[in-house]
Amino acid sequence: MAERISLKSRPLDLVYFLFFLMHIPATLLIDLQAIYPTTMVPKLIAQLPVFYVQMSGDPLIGGGMGYFGTKETYVWFKTFLFLEAIFQLPVFVLGARALYKGNRSIYPLLLIYAASTTTTTLPCLSVILTTPLVQTPSSEALTYVTITPAQRLLLLSSYLPFFLLPLLMTVDMAMRVSSLVKAGLSAETQKKTT
Repeated sequence: MAERISLKSRPLDLVYFLFFLMHIPATLLIDLQAIYPTTMVPKLIAQLPVFYVQMSGDPLIGGGMGYFGTKETYVWFKTFLFLEAIFQLPVFVLGARALYKGNRSIYPLLLIYAASTTTTTLPCLSVILTTPLVQTPSSEALTYVTITPAQRLLLLSSYLPFFLLPLLMTVDMAMRVSSLVKAGLSAETQKKTT
């Protein structure tokens, strides 16, 4: 059995590992509150998305939580949150564990995760980029969502890494899976000729 290669000597895997670890609490404590029954959420934890939306003006989390008009307006985003709950969260755990152990059999699942996440984050970035700007937050924000230029910058700095890193992971994992397939086909061909 091959010896496990340290994460420190696999820099991209280390980045992916840390990305998954940090994503777990953010998913559980903020993102998924839009789909949890409100009775399940302790009051202190329920204040996290309120504070976050007040600070950032995030039209997505705020819309998904029903802070800006009706939740139905953001049903597409809530669909992404359900995907995060039933697919992405388990991948965070499985991916972190497999990357830590150096288990290459996780690559196809990480490729699927990364392509899916890149695809679902792009419309979120589009919403942030097209949300109207105002110089100061308005009381009309509850019916007509606006953000300040500083809030847009904050939101872009929050959402862009969740687009760019999965995009990098998509390309990286596609190359890794392709390499493994080629090696497997080569071994199969060699086995047939001997």
